[in-house]
Amino acid sequence: QVQLVESGGGLVQPGGSLRLSCVASGNFFSRNYMGWYRQAPGKQRELVARIFSGGSTNYAESVKGRFTISRDNAKKTVFLQMSSLKPEDTAVYYCNVEDPYTRRTYWGQGTQVTVSS
Repeated sequence: QVQLVESGGGLVQPGGSLRLSCVASGNFFSRNYMGWYRQAPGKQRELVARIFSGGSTNYAESVKGRFTISRDNAKKTVFLQMSSLKPEDTAVYYCNVEDPYTRRTYWGQGTQVTVSS
């Protein structure tokens, strides 16, 4: 089992920045994929960004150039730096870990990000 705890959400004005963090504990391995998803009211959960064990990344088109995902394997932590935030970025953001060997996935409890003036 892997436990995930997110932090860093909140209320921010359009154009502002936030940094989300997610710390893993339990049976976490550096080979694990780490990522961020989000779910807005009335919408399906969607991938925001993902980072692989070697450091390669992929992003949703809607956040490219504005969000940056990174990880610190020693601290079992994944970050999401969000800049130039827009009202449409408002959602609950969930941390995700996937083990490429077992295909098991784990989710955090979610952290609310609200972009509003």
